[in-house]
Amino acid sequence: MSSPGFWDNPERAQETVKELKAIKALVQPLGEISKELDDLEVLHQLGVEEKSPSTIDEVRRTLGSVAARLEKVELAALFTDEKDRFDCYVSIHAGAGGTESCDWAQMLLRLYTRWIERNGFSAEIISILPDEEAGIKNATLYVKGPYAFGYLKAEMGVHRLVRISPFDSAKRRHTSFASVDVVPEIEEVEIEINDNDLRIDTYRSSGAGGQHVNVTDSAVRITHVPSGIVVACQNERSQHKNRAVAMRILKSRLYQMREDERQKQLKQEYGDKSEIAFGSQIRSYTLQPYQLVKDHRTGVEVGNVDAVLDGAIDVFIEAYLRAGKKGVKK
Repeated sequence: MSSPGFWDNPERAQETVKELKAIKALVQPLGEISKELDDLEVLHQLGVEEKSPSTIDEVRRTLGSVAARLEKVELAALFTDEKDRFDCYVSIHAGAGGTESCDWAQMLLRLYTRWIERNGFSAEIISILPDEEAGIKNATLYVKGPYAFGYLKAEMGVHRLVRISPFDSAKRRHTSFASVDVVPEIEEVEIEINDNDLRIDTYRSSGAGGQHVNVTDSAVRITHVPSGIVVACQNERSQHKNRAVAMRILKSRLYQMREDERQKQLKQEYGDKSEIAFGSQIRSYTLQPYQLVKDHRTGVEVGNVDAVLDGAIDVFIEAYLRAGKKGVKK
């Protein structure tokens, strides 16, 4: 990075900077933990020599904190796929069930937004389509940060909610579904797209208003007819920029589809599409008659449903990544 002419090619330079950040995210915590352990060793020896129970207790408490941080570093070491370090797009789609599923899709959007905030990532809503009554029909988030795709790929699939419906006057129990799709942002992809295969629609953004509201029909929806993939962008002010972002998402999704097919042919597990199809849920969130969130791939169960819906999904992500490392079918 310090070599002359490094910034002559800004796009390539930015890729190098992004790669450096991803590597530092692994290496720096290890250095900090190593130094802290050395300090604790000295403090422990001092406590033994001075026969100070309070000092020994302090060492034990600190060791617990260090062990938790070391576990996170160990988890990050599981990211062996080159695409794991990429930023990504997270798309949420309400399933069949009308308002119930649309409300569930919005709950998932909040869940991931909370997780993103807690873990130091950044996100922006690329597109969102509200339901007429409540919730959202679909939404796409652009998530930036070290190993964003590596973490969030664990969320690909169908999510099932069981609860007493707030929209049912008879207070009956309903089951709702929403699908989550995650694709890495791959900027330099060799994907050829025929313009004749695209259907491009423009529409007025349906944002919340305020200073960022679009006053023209600048939102763009692109349908890739051969694959059936639909992408949209509405957060930019100009139609040209929205189209550019939508095309970038489309290329990433087509690339991911091609990779999935290639891996399937080689019988190598990467992202089995059957795992992200309706009727094959990866996780169930039960609010009534009891409270439990269960991941059907790893068997992990959490009874604190409120915490999970507030973004506490690390336990599910970690179990998924560790299962993949051990070769356990997800």
